[in-house]
Amino acid sequence: MNPNKKRLRRTMMFLNVQKPGLIKDPYIYGPDSIILDLEDAVAENQKDAARFSLFHALREINYRGVERVVRINALDTPYWKEDIRCAVTGGCDGIRIPKTESPMDVKLVEDAVEYAERESGRPVGSVLIMAAIESARGVMKALDICEASERLFGIALSGGDYTKDLQTHITGTGIELMGARQNLVIAARAAGIQCFDTVYTDLDDMDGFRQDVENIHLMGFDGKSIINPRQIRIVHEIYTPSEKDIIFAEKVVREIDEKKKLGIGVFTVDGKMIDIAFYDGAKRTIALAKASGVYRGDL
Repeated sequence: MNPNKKRLRRTMMFLNVQKPGLIKDPYIYGPDSIILDLEDAVAENQKDAARFSLFHALREINYRGVERVVRINALDTPYWKEDIRCAVTGGCDGIRIPKTESPMDVKLVEDAVEYAERESGRPVGSVLIMAAIESARGVMKALDICEASERLFGIALSGGDYTKDLQTHITGTGIELMGARQNLVIAARAAGIQCFDTVYTDLDDMDGFRQDVENIHLMGFDGKSIINPRQIRIVHEIYTPSEKDIIFAEKVVREIDEKKKLGIGVFTVDGKMIDIAFYDGAKRTIALAKASGVYRGDL
């Protein structure tokens, strides 16, 4: 399995590949991932120019550890295969599939990615895939999509197109997204992959954004798609474990490691019943603490 499949992705920031000022140094803001957009941000007559910009950005810019995902054009357009070839040859870390509605969509992209890897001499399996869910059909097929490929590291909700398909609109309350959000998180967890929430487009309402992030954090999302560097700090703050959470996680990891040696499966930590099922969650808490720069332990 690609070791990057489980990396932390609290923030995935969309960038228009045709704007050099945006793509030359986004790492200074500290996002976990960037999404270099060849789809909605690029006009029909500018697709070739956008690919040229993408290729040279991937080849020439040191993004300093920030993951580089490329959003290709939809599979019902004539552009997506060349998008993949350019992105993979350029050196991207992942491909984001828009408007995913079936496992076949994932498999088509998987085959094209592998072909591009072989053509460019990259190791087979080095490029990951994520699927954006943007329709009612996609939501209903979420588990099948999640299980379509070993390359798939996560799924993401695209709220704008989804609400149009649902014949409603974004309200800011989250009510119109509630069913899709919960369904996608459940499907992702059942398949053992990550799940990301949709963008929040009102940059003048940072209080509303904070509440939105708090809600999706509680729902179990791994992170959020964002459109502006101003949103990064809030997401990372909410996804940073408290000192109390970190201390408890350390206790859980140490106790489970010790009790496994003794053949003990169930025990208590700070008065709470604990078993092996708590281990991955505790390790994730520590990983989040490390990513946030607040961990001072030795695990």
